[in-house]
Amino acid sequence: MTNRTYDILIVDDEEVIVNAINVIARFGEYTTLSASNPTEALRLLEETTFNLIITDIMMPNLDGFQFLEIINKKKINTPVIMTTGYSTLENAVQALHNGAMAFVPKPFTLEELISVFRRGMEYSKIFAQQKLGTSSELLSIIPCPPRYSRLGFDSWMNEEFEGTATIGVTDIFLNSVGNLESVSLLNVDDNIYQGNTALRVTDSNEHIHQVLAPISGKILSVNYKLIENVNLLAKDPYFEGWIYKVIPFSLESEVKKLTSCSSDI
Repeated sequence: MTNRTYDILIVDDEEVIVNAINVIARFGEYTTLSASNPTEALRLLEETTFNLIITDIMMPNLDGFQFLEIINKKKINTPVIMTTGYSTLENAVQALHNGAMAFVPKPFTLEELISVFRRGMEYSKIFAQQKLGTSSELLSIIPCPPRYSRLGFDSWMNEEFEGTATIGVTDIFLNSVGNLESVSLLNVDDNIYQGNTALRVTDSNEHIHQVLAPISGKILSVNYKLIENVNLLAKDPYFEGWIYKVIPFSLESEVKKLTSCSSDI
């Protein structure tokens, strides 16, 4: 097992969940190993290379958030997907804020996991390239402007004048999705909530990817240009490719759960 590379490390204390993830992973032709607790998972991470980790949050002794904290301290760059049957918006926000690449509530579907696994594998490549700093592909990544704030690597927020804010999707998220086919937008006057789905994008393989909202608010305007030209989203994600302009509900408290893009420089 030493020095071998597997696609996915599954960390969950429920055998039925591990079996379900294994079935879905095999459907996507991914190789897996599993651990029933974070301690066992950490041992496997010392011995084996993984491209992606999917971990439950609610586990005895060490929970998923504590496991993620240890991974961060050890500077393990493997992307992490967090999942739980106790799904709340707070858990989703905390997962992304603490460094997880995605949050998937239980019960999940085959489509949900296949799409997030595909994106996770692309994240793994991007992070590896960033660590090495040698890939020309890095030149295509557009940095998030310093005055913006982001929720994990999903979405960004920029506070505007007169109590409004613009939100959009990060370039790293879009790079992990690949070629875009279409977007599904909400409507003017709809409400969005931090950590809930704000946008769905479909890639050229017909996988649907959910983007979580960076803040809560009422939608004032929608960038309908994205319906006609979905590539605008990837071409100019931080300006012309914005998705909504909103009136924030609780910006002062919610911005504390975001990461300033100035820290990325």
